[in-house]
Amino acid sequence: MAGNSFGQLFRVTTFGESHGIGVGVVIDGCPAGLPIDIALIQQDLDRRRPGQSAITTQRQEKDRVEIVSGVYENKSTGAPICAWIKSEDQRPQDYEEIKKEFRPSHADFTYQAKYGHRDPRGGGRSSARETAARVMAGSIAKMLLARQGVQIGAFVSQVGPIRMKALPENADLSLTESNLIRCPEPETAQKMLELIEQIRDAGDTIGGVVTGLIKNCPVGLGEPVFDRLHADLGKAMLSINAVKGFDYGSGFEGIGMKGSEHNDEFVEKAGKISTKTNYSGGIQGGISNGMNIYFRVAFKPVATLLKNHVGRHDPCVLPRAVPIVEAMAALVLAEHALRQKINT
Repeated sequence: MAGNSFGQLFRVTTFGESHGIGVGVVIDGCPAGLPIDIALIQQDLDRRRPGQSAITTQRQEKDRVEIVSGVYENKSTGAPICAWIKSEDQRPQDYEEIKKEFRPSHADFTYQAKYGHRDPRGGGRSSARETAARVMAGSIAKMLLARQGVQIGAFVSQVGPIRMKALPENADLSLTESNLIRCPEPETAQKMLELIEQIRDAGDTIGGVVTGLIKNCPVGLGEPVFDRLHADLGKAMLSINAVKGFDYGSGFEGIGMKGSEHNDEFVEKAGKISTKTNYSGGIQGGISNGMNIYFRVAFKPVATLLKNHVGRHDPCVLPRAVPIVEAMAALVLAEHALRQKINT
């Protein structure tokens, strides 16, 4: 099965299935000597793990990270880093029914058609449990980027029709973890929570948007034409389970503006070039310009309806998707940061 690796210089390969013995990741290309804080990796895993609140799947997994190789005395050695989590609450018997039927809007049929064989236990390799491996890798990528002062955050900005009022760049990231929804607007978060609870009680699901925000990104990350920074961010986000759309900067909303309104005029302050506005979303010509990078990721409603199927599922994936979006953004930036180091 191809397609299990991401990146070139900072290359990650994930492994494991939903109801297998565990999931993990191999990171090849992490520079030697990077301090590895296992507590930070665990913190991100805890934000993604199931069973963390009443509005997430009630599958109970501790998701305790174990570093198998590539780290000695809390520093990377330059060798491949292998990290994994063991699964403890597998219930493959819950999925006996789907051995003979294909669930609507799931990968059951396409995997069967492509490979002639599939793992029906919770979707096997197509399950969102695989994203725990990405979160582990993304945490290490964040540590690499932190040395350059790069800050990566994400938050829930929309659930169904309920949207945040603040613009992405004005969001207070310190408030993201202040509520179950991971929305930095407490009043809006409460409305989102009430909607999700209503949807859950009806046995249904709902989707929404996670917004990513990258601060202090250095100028020059991204490559011309096919490896543009926003193109790689788009691929990264669209590889996440349940994602149906990606835009950055003004995105689709920018089509309602005139060019004279949309252009970001350059200014110089204290010897530093910036722009008066940031409709470009911090990226021009596929290369970062030093302004904040912001983007939106649209998640569909979970395909498994609680009223129709056994098993344990989220009525809304958005709160748990926040650390996954952060992780994939970090992997993209780590890759391009290493490329830029070589180019300069």
